[in-house]
Amino acid sequence: MLTGLLLVLYVIGVWWGATGLILYLGRRQRRTFALTLSIASALVVPGALLLRWSTHETSILGTCLGFAASLILWGWLELSFLLGAVTGPRRSACASGCRGLRHFRHAVQAILYHELATLAAAVLIIAISWRATNAIGLWTFMMLWGMRISAKLNLFFGVRNTGEVMLPPHLKYLVAFFGCRRLNLLFPVSVTLAMSLAVVLIAVAYSAPSWDFVTCEVALLAALAALASLEHWMLVIPMRADAPWRVLRSGE
Repeated sequence: MLTGLLLVLYVIGVWWGATGLILYLGRRQRRTFALTLSIASALVVPGALLLRWSTHETSILGTCLGFAASLILWGWLELSFLLGAVTGPRRSACASGCRGLRHFRHAVQAILYHELATLAAAVLIIAISWRATNAIGLWTFMMLWGMRISAKLNLFFGVRNTGEVMLPPHLKYLVAFFGCRRLNLLFPVSVTLAMSLAVVLIAVAYSAPSWDFVTCEVALLAALAALASLEHWMLVIPMRADAPWRVLRSGE
């Protein structure tokens, strides 16, 4: 039980810290972006190598490091987007009155390069994890990807809390692609799937006879699924989307 609790705290700490750091770096002066992205890019190769090492490491430490390695690769994708380096061919809002499929196409154009980069990263991670004994890195990345796609779709279809305060100034045009309404039809499906996955994984981890690397994998993914549920609920509750990280925001 203590091991499971420590793993949950590990996931929460890494998630909060990494997200806060990325948000902070994205809001700094633009003259710092080149250096920031260079440093982040320098971590990609060590992250990939660490992920490769973890695929055959059948220990709790190996699982935790594989999880962290996947987050390094995911963090580069998120940071490159927030810095405006990898976004899409469209860098402006829609004209007034743009609706329907045309509006959706414009929204896709605004993030197209980022989605293609994520797809390329997924292919790389699948190749690294092919026939892996320990696939925590792959499952972590896929869960993060699914969670992000769901969040983006919900933002487009409309939620109460769009989180536009979390966008740096150079990405404010993306707000035009956020719907604003109390709820959309996709949200109940998204949050139900995330919560159901979390419950199933928690049950599997709790019923495991011992804490080996497989149980550790399940526990880490359970905590991540629970955080995915929380992030989705934050889209509809009446609070600032950046509330958990406001202490890290520049000027506050």
